[in-house]
Amino acid sequence: MPIAENFTSVYEHEWEINFTQCAPNAYLKYVDLCNLLQLTAAEHSILGGLSFNDMQVFHQAWVLSRIRVEITTLPKWQDKVTVKTWIEDLHGARSVRNIEMYLDGKKIVGATTYWAVFNTQLRKAEALALPHEHFEKFPDWHATEKGFSKIDLTRETELVQQHRVVLSDLDIVNHVNNVKYLEWCLDTLAPEAILKQQIKAIEMNFMRELNLGESIAIWRSEKEKPEFFKVEKEGKNCFALELEWK
Repeated sequence: MPIAENFTSVYEHEWEINFTQCAPNAYLKYVDLCNLLQLTAAEHSILGGLSFNDMQVFHQAWVLSRIRVEITTLPKWQDKVTVKTWIEDLHGARSVRNIEMYLDGKKIVGATTYWAVFNTQLRKAEALALPHEHFEKFPDWHATEKGFSKIDLTRETELVQQHRVVLSDLDIVNHVNNVKYLEWCLDTLAPEAILKQQIKAIEMNFMRELNLGESIAIWRSEKEKPEFFKVEKEGKNCFALELEWK
């Protein structure tokens, strides 16, 4: 798809929060928050000629490697939010993209994301095959107070749940969608912990893809802060999550 006439290097999209995206408290679910951030990034990529369809010509797709989301407050049902996104850096097989969410002109969420170019046939990272020089990069403009990090996996944990990957876990790249990992982990917590909106930051690392029918184990540690989760397949780490509480 060619670059859209209305393409700009900084992109804004307005979303109205619908009831399917909300928890029983009528506020946006954390999983759907992450979905909206990524959908906005996808819309920007479409306008800039770097969409999934554009990249599939070369058997490529963007996959999320790391993300940090800092939350001041969550929007609620029928709120209209503006999500803004821009690229901080794009080089070779990697890209750093920042995303912010605004409600009534006030910033309520900031996120920094690290993406890899993934060959969907070879199932490995490789350099982006499409031109991207038309995207201005903003190396000094950050959406979060802290950058994403490599999460420490050595902490003592206990098994909290086991799961077999089902069809509804998969996305268009034919592996478990990144927000599913977050959903699995949050579902192991007491509902009150989520409904009181006490999470102030979410940080995730994605290390190995998971596929249909595979069995995984979810491990958690509450002894240290921030609270820590990891997902393993056959003893190998696939995903790590840290939750920072207010």
